[in-house]
Amino acid sequence: MHPLRYGRFRYFWATRMASMLAHSAVVIALGWLVYDLARQTMDVRAAAFRLGLIGLAQFLPFLVLSPIAGVTADRHDRRRIVMLALAAQVAGIATVALLVESGRAALWMLYALAGFIAAARAFFIPAMNALTPRMVPAAVLPNAIALQSIAGRVGGILGPALGGMVFAVSPWGAFAGCAALLAVALFCQWRIGPVDQPTQGRAGKRLGMIVEGVRYVLSNRLLLGAISLDMFSVLLGGVTAMLPVFARDILHAGPQGLGLLRTAPSIGALAVGVWLSTVPMRRGVGLKMLLSVAVFGLATIVFGLSPSLPLSMGCLVVLGAADMISVNVRQSLIMITTPDDMRGRVGAVSTLFISASNELGEMESGSLAALIGPVGSVVVGGVCAIGIAAAWARLFPELRHARDFAPEKA
Repeated sequence: MHPLRYGRFRYFWATRMASMLAHSAVVIALGWLVYDLARQTMDVRAAAFRLGLIGLAQFLPFLVLSPIAGVTADRHDRRRIVMLALAAQVAGIATVALLVESGRAALWMLYALAGFIAAARAFFIPAMNALTPRMVPAAVLPNAIALQSIAGRVGGILGPALGGMVFAVSPWGAFAGCAALLAVALFCQWRIGPVDQPTQGRAGKRLGMIVEGVRYVLSNRLLLGAISLDMFSVLLGGVTAMLPVFARDILHAGPQGLGLLRTAPSIGALAVGVWLSTVPMRRGVGLKMLLSVAVFGLATIVFGLSPSLPLSMGCLVVLGAADMISVNVRQSLIMITTPDDMRGRVGAVSTLFISASNELGEMESGSLAALIGPVGSVVVGGVCAIGIAAAWARLFPELRHARDFAPEKA
């Protein structure tokens, strides 16, 4: 039976779609706003560094709150957590809209609000992911995971494109529209209705439960290899932080071009996601993940050297397709191999790792760009991603030899 045949999953899927649409648009609008404000008084390298500081502002709340959020998702109503986190994001983004409309937006204010929104997402992500197995039977869970990825990628396609277009016409309107989309996601989550909580294995102190989640990941070489591979490849090889720099000062494409660049990875990811939702990976999942990271790195190198918008977009499409394979393997391993009463904690550990790759990767890209320029920063990152794939193939033979998602066969 197809996952969308289940009514609760349809609302759940709509929540994912609307929230990712809003988040993708906010990333575009906030990135351009910060970089444009910085460029009014700074050169390209200094402004690129200020752009990278958004990542630090977002990572610090994740670092502190993600483990707590995972325990909260295992001990309390996950649906309610998701709703409260969505409401907080609405408030934060609406505040940005008001600051932009009033002309009072300053870099420190935007960093603070980016941190607040990230804090809300620290609770949103593990609770949302932990709800997934409660929406559909276990037999169709891999398909449901792929469909969730599709929702995220569709949001990743439409959000940046629309965000860039609206921002070019009305900067405050872009943020106001994102707040409205998150309100729609909040309504869809409310429509799901009450969801049964997992059976608690045993009561424990919050710190002890956090440690259990970390220990579980560290003791499972297959999970540790998959999560850390994703983390380090994107940490060093990610290009998204530098997209405003490339759009404004290298490709000269403006905010609309930035939207197209940000959309391109999701196009590739969507194509792979649709394929995986109907034909899930059954064989050689670990090797496919390693190869996908190598392709990710190669596409990153070509993007950094590209002189034209079409070629740059093509590289990002390939990059997104490769990343989608890696994400699908990691998420499927977490969902299928982790006990239900620990999914929140393990999901929070994964969220913390991936947040480190995304947000700290932005800071790393900005700092390196300040030293060697944005082009050099991206090319070096691509080389590092290829090197990481080769190193992880040797360091984690459990991942290289993983044939399917069954833990006993890993």
